[in-house]
Amino acid sequence: MRPQIAPQNLKRRILKDALRKNEPRDAAFRRIIRSVPKGKVSTYGKVAAAAGYPLYHRAVAKLLRSAPLHGLPWQRIVGAGGEIKLKGDAAAEQRLRLSIEGVKFRGKRVNMEVYEHTLRSWDTFDESP
Repeated sequence: MRPQIAPQNLKRRILKDALRKNEPRDAAFRRIIRSVPKGKVSTYGKVAAAAGYPLYHRAVAKLLRSAPLHGLPWQRIVGAGGEIKLKGDAAAEQRLRLSIEGVKFRGKRVNMEVYEHTLRSWDTFDESP
């Protein structure tokens, strides 16, 4: 019989695993991010869930922060509720890029009711990068 993992330890284990480099997972994240059309946004959590990794929103953020972007529309990925999670000049650049694409804000947040893109599951995407 396997010992059960306490919920707090499970969360810690998932977080530790999420921060490790994982090419198949990161490739799935990239496919999902590329699917967000101009003028729409999605969240870190929804990208992770659509890629088949529902608890890995921090891995999406890490990928966008640390990897070469290779044409990824990074500005279209925001925090829960439409909040721009970046700080300083990076936040201003993200807001500017989204505004240029026609995305409107309510204060500091994207109006998610209008601009949120509904993501498809990762397994419906083509394998080409």
